[in-house]
Amino acid sequence: MVALVTGAQQGIGRACAIALAAAGYDVAVNWLDDRAAAEAVAAEIRALGRQAALVQGDVGAGAPACAAIVEAAAAALGTPTVLVNNAGIFPRADFLAMQEAEWDRVLAVNLKGSAFTAQAAARAMVAAGVPGCIINLASAAVRGTPVGVHYSATKNGVVGITRSMALALAPHGIRVNAIAPGLTDTAQPRYGNTDDEVRAMGAALPLGRLGQPEDIAAMAVFLASAGAGWITGQVYHVNGGGYMP
Repeated sequence: MVALVTGAQQGIGRACAIALAAAGYDVAVNWLDDRAAAEAVAAEIRALGRQAALVQGDVGAGAPACAAIVEAAAAALGTPTVLVNNAGIFPRADFLAMQEAEWDRVLAVNLKGSAFTAQAAARAMVAAGVPGCIINLASAAVRGTPVGVHYSATKNGVVGITRSMALALAPHGIRVNAIAPGLTDTAQPRYGNTDDEVRAMGAALPLGRLGQPEDIAAMAVFLASAGAGWITGQVYHVNGGGYMP
């Protein structure tokens, strides 16, 4: 079994890569700009007795770059039957000051990158004649965030493409679902907040703590498993009760 995790050099992507390895997958670790961090993830995967391959690439660079990431993963480990579309960015921007270039970059990475990486992975699965699973990372920001109009647009878009791709790919035995994390203990919530402020936000959640990347990874492992074999087109909110749609 082979999984490809984008943006796996840190945070939720890193946790998903390691959790999938623990579940029996060889893992292609996509990374952008920190090879040492990616190597450390690969070392943890190998310590679990699984194969790991480093695949450098920017999903925001367009469809050919997304296809190249999938092709490199397949060349190294075999056709991925699980894709975790985790790579994403959230540069804060006041709406009244937001620039078009900021909008374009966030959409290129979070939405276009997710769509075309999924397309490339699905094409590889169909060509190999194997069923598979695509897991997209949405966000609790589907409810909106005042400093992330561009980010919220992409994450709402991820929900939309998840449902449409689930319909398009069901005849091929490919399931497509999304995970919408809430406040999680990664670098992302620390942009503009101190550690104490982030901990206080976690304590205010109904379950009384920040999410951990492993909380999100556990859902990814479930969605990739046979136990989720009749689940497609769904969005799972993993957020400690902070948002109840």
